[in-house]
Amino acid sequence: MKEDKKNEFQEDIEMTGEDNAIEPEIEEIEEIRGNKLQEVKAKLKACEQEKMEHLEELQRSKAEFLNGKKRLEEERLRDKIRAENKQIEKLLPMADSFHMAMHDKEAWDAIDAQWRKGVESIHNQLHSILESYGVSEINPADADFDPNIHEALTNVPVEDKQLHNKVISVIQNGFVRTIDGKEELLRPARVTVGEYK
Repeated sequence: MKEDKKNEFQEDIEMTGEDNAIEPEIEEIEEIRGNKLQEVKAKLKACEQEKMEHLEELQRSKAEFLNGKKRLEEERLRDKIRAENKQIEKLLPMADSFHMAMHDKEAWDAIDAQWRKGVESIHNQLHSILESYGVSEINPADADFDPNIHEALTNVPVEDKQLHNKVISVIQNGFVRTIDGKEELLRPARVTVGEYK
């Protein structure tokens, strides 16, 4: 029994000796693991930083794409409106002709009633087409002269001070087009303007 105890004690000593020999290796391994962990953490941080940079770049690219798409749609709409305006402007001389024909009362009343009815029908069709595009006439008779929507062809001397800078006669009606609540001048009204001296 003493022998057994002696052997156990000796085995404990040998094991303790082995532990002391193993301990530096464990410390080295832990240090290596710690260094690798630090490297992995540094790489993870760099990856997260790179991910954020790519995400920001993606968001910028997406915003630029959406802005470009919006600009393109706005440009298409402007082009469409411009093309429509050109077509409408080609119809305005016809509207002027109808206006001149129908406002000469003596000549208009002298024409056959059936013929007048047909011309009025065609005039109404033209008027409906213009209205469908938001076009309306400017007839500024007796209004104050506004250089933004009127074109003064001549000044007419007037005796009444209240007629100064007023539209005396309309030579040709103007036209405006209303799109989304905004008015765009297609053609100014051509007028004569009173001038008091």
